Amino acid sequence: MRAEGSDRSRHDGVEGAAARIRKAALRRPRSNLAGRVAVAVPAGVLALACILSSTEATAVFVLAVGGVALYEFFELTDHVQPVRLAGFLTLIALVATGLWGEQFQLVAVIAAAFPVVFLLGLVIERKQNATLGMAATLFGAFWIGIPLAHALFLHRLPHGDMVIIDVLLGTFVGDTFAYAGGRMFGRHKMAPRLSPNKTQEGLAIGFVGATLTVWFAGLYQDWITGQNAILLGLAVAAAAPLGDIFESYIKRDFGVKDSGRAFGAHGGAMDRADAVLFTIVAGYYVWFAMAAI
Repeated sequence: MRAEGSDRSRHDGVEGAAARIRKAALRRPRSNLAGRVAVAVPAGVLALACILSSTEATAVFVLAVGGVALYEFFELTDHVQPVRLAGFLTLIALVATGLWGEQFQLVAVIAAAFPVVFLLGLVIERKQNATLGMAATLFGAFWIGIPLAHALFLHRLPHGDMVIIDVLLGTFVGDTFAYAGGRMFGRHKMAPRLSPNKTQEGLAIGFVGATLTVWFAGLYQDWITGQNAILLGLAVAAAAPLGDIFESYIKRDFGVKDSGRAFGAHGGAMDRADAVLFTIVAGYYVWFAMAAI
């Protein structure tokens, strides 16, 4: 009887330990690094094909991605009734400016957007949230559309298509380094109120990863010096986390985790392009300055 009781106690102990392990595993956040790669690869291949094809193909691609991202933003701000038609028309005009115009036309489109939003808002006969609705419309269209116009400006510069690829590589590889580095070595939170999972260690590792990625890509491109590749990489590395935190700040304000479901469980178009909206602008001005020297 004593042996039987001892065996039962051991069995209960083993079962209890197994239950505790299962609970701990459920509490531990699962890595979605593989999922990120699975989402990034097809989108990256499509983007690469368009960028290497022509500026017109690139314009079609960025307009599609920008349209989805702007739709997601308007869904988040639906409670203030954004003037959606005016927002999408502004986005199209900004992309068209990047394809065929110059910085002067970009400023003209930005200036024209204000009366367009106002007049279309009057046609809709909104009775409340008029100011907030117009503000949300312009904010979303400019946040997404102006960087996309700069992407096309960059594409039209000498070697601009390859610079875009370098910027994208630095952005996404740096993000992967930051994510993996934060999970392995993260101890100090970077911005707990905005993005509680990001750490200072991940930020530093991502910064180094983004810079070295652009520099390494430059080793196989005879039109860019090593020094210029480092400078371009530093600009990308500095801008990427700002774009990421910027979108996190907006999502936190709206109380949502993801901007949408365009990429399934991995979030929306804004979630995937948030850093690029900052790095592509930084990449344009850095390369524009280098090309002018």
